[in-house]
Amino acid sequence: MKLNLTYLSFLILFLTRSMGIAQVPEGIQSELVILNVKTGEEKQILKEERHFEAPNWSRDGNYLLINAAGKLEKVALDGTKLGQLFPDQISRVNNDHGISFDGETLVFSKNDEGKSSRIYTIPMAGGEPTLITPNYPSYWHGISPDGQMLAYCAERDGAWDIFVIPTVGGEEIRLTDTEGLDDGPEYSYDGKWIYFNSHRTGRMQAYRMKPDGSGQEQLTFDELDNWFPHPSPDNKSAVIISYLEDQKGAHPFGKDVKLRLLDVETKEIQDLTGVFYGGQGTINVHSWSPDGEWIAFVRYYR
Repeated sequence: MKLNLTYLSFLILFLTRSMGIAQVPEGIQSELVILNVKTGEEKQILKEERHFEAPNWSRDGNYLLINAAGKLEKVALDGTKLGQLFPDQISRVNNDHGISFDGETLVFSKNDEGKSSRIYTIPMAGGEPTLITPNYPSYWHGISPDGQMLAYCAERDGAWDIFVIPTVGGEEIRLTDTEGLDDGPEYSYDGKWIYFNSHRTGRMQAYRMKPDGSGQEQLTFDELDNWFPHPSPDNKSAVIISYLEDQKGAHPFGKDVKLRLLDVETKEIQDLTGVFYGGQGTINVHSWSPDGEWIAFVRYYR
């Protein structure tokens, strides 16, 4: 058994990967924002005194998908609430969810009672959820452009690594096997890379690798904690969320963070936002607009 996290670190990580209810203080305001990565323009979509998380942009660009209190909700770009998505089929969902490139499949991670998080799919046209990962904990983050494979973070034998599995289910394949947490795997739009973050150096940094796990390449090297690189539709950049302070391999709510844009070839980084109150729930999953001009995220207020 390879133990690359202390028990305390494991417990912190498990709690911060859950729905976040225990770690979020009362009276929190959540603000759903879209940000133009080219001009810096921000638009407030929704601000409410409750806790919601992790926006996805629909593949047709018409609405945003968030999770709150174990359910998925649709919000139009003018802030109109469009109701819950599959409220009878989906409950106890956490902040790892998203829509396939062709817009036909919803993938989500659900905190099954007594089993922590496992990954499911459901047709966007409607139907019943299908369990894809019998093993747990498993937290989804990416789907291949052809819709054939899912990429996710999972704890197996005391180690947190990155795995892939066919979208229809089957045998999971381990892609990383280094000391420290590997998390947040997401396919590039051209399918040539899986972007992820890793604590293998003792500080969280952004990486990428080929879809078979080969060619692992570090992309960030600074003193910030860099999480969840979300590759852009033009394959030239990735948005990352950066904690100002070392979080010791955890991804907590309620810290000083900022969003930054990483050039994946030159490795140059520019700030997209100033420092704000956020972290877990701000931008866990893919949130680029289909045209590649906007990203969606959540900013919090105490």
